[in-house]
Amino acid sequence: MADAGESMTLVTISLIGFALLAGFYLTTLNALWTLVSVTVTAVLVSQLLRKLRRRDALTERRVCVLVLGDIGRSPRMQYHALSLSKHGYSVTFVGFPGTKPHQDVIGDERITIIPITELKGLQVGPRMVSYVTKVILQSLQLLLVLLKTDVQSHILMQNPPGLPSIVVTWLVCGLRGSRFIIDWHNYGYTIMALSHGPDHPIVRLAQWYEQLFGRLSSHNLCVTNAMKKDLQNNWNIRATTLYDKPPAIFKETSVDLKHQLFMRLAKTIPQFRVCGERPGDETERTAFSCRDPSDLSVTLTSGRPALLISSTSWTEDEDFSILLKALEDYEGFVEAGASLPSLVCVITGKGPQKDHYRKLIDTLSFEHVKICTPWLEAEDYPVLLGSADLGVCLHKSSSGLDLPMKVVDMFGCCLPVCAIHFYCLHELVKHEENGLIFKDSEELSGQLTSLLWDFPDCEDEGKLGQFRRNLRASGGQRWDQNWDQNVLPLLTAP
Repeated sequence: MADAGESMTLVTISLIGFALLAGFYLTTLNALWTLVSVTVTAVLVSQLLRKLRRRDALTERRVCVLVLGDIGRSPRMQYHALSLSKHGYSVTFVGFPGTKPHQDVIGDERITIIPITELKGLQVGPRMVSYVTKVILQSLQLLLVLLKTDVQSHILMQNPPGLPSIVVTWLVCGLRGSRFIIDWHNYGYTIMALSHGPDHPIVRLAQWYEQLFGRLSSHNLCVTNAMKKDLQNNWNIRATTLYDKPPAIFKETSVDLKHQLFMRLAKTIPQFRVCGERPGDETERTAFSCRDPSDLSVTLTSGRPALLISSTSWTEDEDFSILLKALEDYEGFVEAGASLPSLVCVITGKGPQKDHYRKLIDTLSFEHVKICTPWLEAEDYPVLLGSADLGVCLHKSSSGLDLPMKVVDMFGCCLPVCAIHFYCLHELVKHEENGLIFKDSEELSGQLTSLLWDFPDCEDEGKLGQFRRNLRASGGQRWDQNWDQNVLPLLTAP
């Protein structure tokens, strides 16, 4: 159906082009030919619009989810796709391939993933020429991909990145009569300002672009109330706050599942292996747990290290030198005889600055702190969060208006968090209730020390245990209920 429509659309576009060229030539002859060429072009354009807008009985049950980024590293958009599918919508999921999406997305019959290539501009000449040509090529590719799909009732697009996807999506929605929803995760121009500075011409252009075309959407979602107010007050854009909420897969991990995960990770990550294997001992052991061969029961070892976890996209809005300096201070406290455990610090994620920090980590020579930087499969990540003792977040929003999804996931696993301060963090992290907020490495090292003192006894009696109990008691809304309450009414509204 889509293939036939695509062929007819291409034929019609070709005829319009021919009519325009012929008209340009013939208008030099007389006014009659001008009238004929204008009439033919108008007829062809109207036919094209009818074809592009041709709807069927299933159109209102089709939605396109679009992210101009790696689908596998776009969890919120994956959750959107799954929620749409649960409500009977057929989902076309457009984005860059790369990281494997969650198995629930891959295995869902209602979700069709359409991969698009991240294109490059001209590799010769000034950088601006390369950037402009990249935007043009990416725009044409995205336009063709979206026009090839069946007509959708809505296109739900993540921003950022919004260049060029906002204007292309707006154009396609206009041509096809679809409704356009932008999910504002942040402002793209503030991310660009981290590299170029806020006064750079390209940053100012990006701000103007987001403001202008962001107003043209049918509906808008955003991630915080602070962003909702900012969109309304500064850009006159009305948005619905859809807080990130953890899906059901984020929960505390049973001791048995912890051990299974630790055994798997120990095969490739030395920091999870037990030190000093005992000859003839048939007990399964990791650095944190053991399984008794007699009754197959699993216990966490009393002298185990504390498991500290942080996840990151290794971008400029996360300064991991703060964590490394805090770990250096922590090492010194242990060396001085403080009643603190050894630490295994897992920093998971992919991103442009990973190699830079990996080199810094390799220069450190700690005895009591071990650091690893693995990439975890989507299915293992929530299990590891549910197995950890403490989370650390170094996300500092470029706009000051978005919240770190990693903390949402950690709270879903009832994992207390130490998070670096920024403007609207209080909407998520409640200091001295579900975690602690710090401003520098000195404050972070002090918090690690206070929370992990007398570990593992502090898990029951200290602040760490109290924070975990508070998280359990608060429960909190999950993604599905949150989505049904805030997004579903937008889709079903007339």
